[in-house]
Amino acid sequence: MVFIDELLGKLNDEQIKPVLQTEGAVLVLAGAGSGKTRVLTSRIAYLIEEKGVPASAILAITFTNKAAKEMGERLSKITDVSRSWVCTIHSMCVRILRMYAEDVGISANFSIYSEVERNNIIKKSFQECDFDDEKLLKSVKFHIANAKMLGFEPDRYAEEYAGEHDIEAVTRVYKRYQKHLRENNALDFDDLLVKTYHLLEGDPEVLEYYAGKFHYIHIDEFQDTNE
Repeated sequence: MVFIDELLGKLNDEQIKPVLQTEGAVLVLAGAGSGKTRVLTSRIAYLIEEKGVPASAILAITFTNKAAKEMGERLSKITDVSRSWVCTIHSMCVRILRMYAEDVGISANFSIYSEVERNNIIKKSFQECDFDDEKLLKSVKFHIANAKMLGFEPDRYAEEYAGEHDIEAVTRVYKRYQKHLRENNALDFDDLLVKTYHLLEGDPEVLEYYAGKFHYIHIDEFQDTNE
């Protein structure tokens, strides 16, 4: 118990509560610099060292590479998490999609477009549709981002936003953009989330596998997630 006593000794009473509450959902509300990452890493270490939870049954996701690296480094100093998934939400999705790429209609060696590359391909698609108005381009970029966030393909988005002034142009460019992605076996960052979501939603066996694999899921900065 020396290890656990030392671990808990670095936390205040409110921080200790979510560390020891290991069953069921736990929501921690705290401001910047109040020790959220310490609570999260302490909870994972407690699960492994005290509760005997296999490291492979633990998933810890956050939203930036820097935060994921910091979390992994902190954890490695107090317990072995080499078999845990400690990563960003996007890299988690990449890992899943590499394994089940064919199930979502892509090849496992797919490339990932950065935001700069994505904007360049949207602009290229825009020009290929014979548009040249900068204001319209800005509107198209907004709508494509919105469509991706909602998980809507071009035709579905056109139906949902039929009253929008620029929707016909948006739909044309969006379809062209999607064509470029398919031809280059590429995904953008939003695709990583959407395609993983659709995979888990549409394939009970894959969903059952990951639901059975990860018994404890930790989400840092949970307020930044969308539906």
